[in-house]
Amino acid sequence: MSDRIKLFGTDEPPATSRLMTAGPLSVEFVSGGLRAIRFKGHEVLRAIAYVVRDRDWGTYDPPIEHLKIAEEPDRFTLQFEAACEAPDGARLRYSARIAGEASGRLSFDVEALSEGAFETNRCGFCILHPIEHLAGTAAEVEHVDGSVERSAFPDLIEPWQPFKNIRAITHEIAPGVAATCRMEGDIFEMEDQRAWSDASYKTYVRPLALPWPYRMESGVAERQAVTLTITGDAAALPPAAIQNGVIDIALGDAIGETLPRFGLAVAPGEAEAALAELERLRAIAPQYLLLHFDPLAGHGVDDLKRFASIAAECPGAEIALEFVLPARGDLDAECQAGAQAIREAGLRLDTLVVGPDADRGSTPPGSAWPDCPPLADIYSAARRAFPGVRLGGGMFSYFTELNRKRVPLEPLDFVTHATCPIVHAADDRSVMETLEAIPFITRSTRAFIGDKPYRLGPTTIGMRQNPYGSRTMPNPDNKRVPMAADDPRGRGLFGAAWGVGYAARLEGSGVEAWCGASLAGPRGLVLENSRVAPLFHVAAGLARAAGDPRIGFTSSDRRRVNGYAHRDADGRSIVWLANLTSEPQTIRLPGRWRHWVLDEASFDEAASGEAPAALQAGDTIPLGPHAVVRFVSLAASKPSQDA
Repeated sequence: MSDRIKLFGTDEPPATSRLMTAGPLSVEFVSGGLRAIRFKGHEVLRAIAYVVRDRDWGTYDPPIEHLKIAEEPDRFTLQFEAACEAPDGARLRYSARIAGEASGRLSFDVEALSEGAFETNRCGFCILHPIEHLAGTAAEVEHVDGSVERSAFPDLIEPWQPFKNIRAITHEIAPGVAATCRMEGDIFEMEDQRAWSDASYKTYVRPLALPWPYRMESGVAERQAVTLTITGDAAALPPAAIQNGVIDIALGDAIGETLPRFGLAVAPGEAEAALAELERLRAIAPQYLLLHFDPLAGHGVDDLKRFASIAAECPGAEIALEFVLPARGDLDAECQAGAQAIREAGLRLDTLVVGPDADRGSTPPGSAWPDCPPLADIYSAARRAFPGVRLGGGMFSYFTELNRKRVPLEPLDFVTHATCPIVHAADDRSVMETLEAIPFITRSTRAFIGDKPYRLGPTTIGMRQNPYGSRTMPNPDNKRVPMAADDPRGRGLFGAAWGVGYAARLEGSGVEAWCGASLAGPRGLVLENSRVAPLFHVAAGLARAAGDPRIGFTSSDRRRVNGYAHRDADGRSIVWLANLTSEPQTIRLPGRWRHWVLDEASFDEAASGEAPAALQAGDTIPLGPHAVVRFVSLAASKPSQDA
């Protein structure tokens, strides 16, 4: 039996899934919603869910009550009830009915009734279309006024809603076979959820231009329905190929790019813990440290002095400081005050990332932009106060905000932003699926920054700052919580596998530097009693590999097992692989290798900071749930060398 603490960092069991089929139609019922909606094995929709969000865009997760299921070979029905309770005591109860037929027709109907004026930012259906095979393909949109728009799912990520006033969306599953998703009960619009690193286009209820939060009227029933239909020559549609069995890994020649420089984040509240773990910091040997300084949060000279002490232990590392500028008065005076504090603290500074406090919050479609001086003026003031350092700009938050407020490029040495995989959902599947969106984010960024140097980070699972509300979500019970600052999976094998998967998806991005982890604190690599998270070993490997040439890497099923490969200074090929699933997998990698495996069996050994014992690789290698494996080729190494 798997150890959930080792896998996920939490005792909370993963969400259970129930497969429902009606002939060629299949869905998974998970936490009151539908996932993996397929027809003859072809993914039609990624999800349909009835979602209730609070005023900070946190998502309610009510227990399912009175569940009734009826299944026959050519149809199924499912009914349940659920209730959400707001902090002020108002309750929202809703009943749902789901029905599927062998024809491909799927319906999901909900009636909601509030007891008291229930406050919410959103209450209703969200429908997710997948991205990898739909990006750039045709879409037909029927609007609420009956007009029809023939368009396409965006290829590059849209900063604003690609479609509004939606009644139905039709797309091809395959030539001659189409799927139509019809939505009733309110006005729907679509956002390009790839911007937050979600692997979906999301069609949601209630236009963002309308006020939020709002209150649902007590005692008034609200009904919504989503219906999926399949049309065309469905009988001629061949079943999708099912990928299972051994996963083949193939390597190629150098692909003309190097692995990015790897950095670690340290916030003021984490500095004391980081100073207590300098041995761990030296063991990772990051190429840079990304420090954070926000005068409006009360950060001052003492915090910078602690940063200086940390920086002194990394003489070869670049020291980069995120400086949140208040931007509420004289810009030169604010920048000079920051520069004076840094000099007083004795902090060696190589790089400055500057941005106004106003840009730490998101400005959704339909909202007024906050007062903020022109970014060009902010960057000019920073140049005057910090001569001789590299200057970066962009967003301390996510690509979403950068895409909506694109920075002037000429004053900057590089552009940067962060990512977070739990903005909208925190279940394991959704988090791992976010890796699909990373290439879309980097390619979309490149489309408007050109060849300007590009950095990413921090990119931790846990959310360091919430641009969409007043706070990150508390997580006192150590569970999977959207928008939580502390996500337990960063301490488990899941986090290490996700980190390898992230590195894999950066291929082709041209990212020069990537802050992929925090050293200490709730998102840190170093845990209590100086033990380390599995991601510690991945981070150390990425830091050692910075600047090494990538070599071609192919997985026969990258949704199950993905990774990356590079060549070190001794000419050895190094391969990192991760099982991205919670099921055992088997891989095959031709050649002669030694390897170590980070899994449940080696977890305690690895938590000491030492890499697991090296093994001789056979023809195939079994990988446990969320296991990570590092291979070193023997051809260019001495027989005594190990992995």
